[in-house]
Amino acid sequence: MSRLAVPNLETDNGPSGQVYAQIKKAIGSVPNTFAAIAAHGPAALKSVLAADAVLAGGSLTKRDQEIIKLVISDAGGCDYCVAAHSHLAKLAGVDPDVLRQIREGEQTGDPKRDALVRLVRKLAQSSGTVGEADFAAIRAAGYSDAQLVEISLAFATTVFTNVFNRINDTDIDFPAVA
Repeated sequence: MSRLAVPNLETDNGPSGQVYAQIKKAIGSVPNTFAAIAAHGPAALKSVLAADAVLAGGSLTKRDQEIIKLVISDAGGCDYCVAAHSHLAKLAGVDPDVLRQIREGEQTGDPKRDALVRLVRKLAQSSGTVGEADFAAIRAAGYSDAQLVEISLAFATTVFTNVFNRINDTDIDFPAVA
């Protein structure tokens, strides 16, 4: 059970309620993690949503964004975020078998995707330190300077939600990971 209380999403008229209304309008419901963050730090959630808007306007595909977020969540042991990003990656068109391969640390057969997974996993395991060979490999896979900035932004926001969900022990409201 989540550790932090969340007010009634339907009756909250404060700053959190305004954020809830925006999320419901955009995606139809408020995920438990967003509800808990907004209840206790609406500005923090607005920052996460703003970063996601920047990513949506960038050059990384939605698939790449969700793969980045999945790899970070898996490396960080955040069950909530693994379920969320597995589901969102499926919605973005990533095959469930590919998602399983990513979670299990296997090659997917797509050299560009595998280079991205390797880099992000390396970032997660090394506190963000990468060597020349890692940098050369992601560049050789075709990722641009701008995309490296976007990878970094996706990484940063996902670490925040991972840590928050681990602190809160957020109840998972996404489909179970198969």
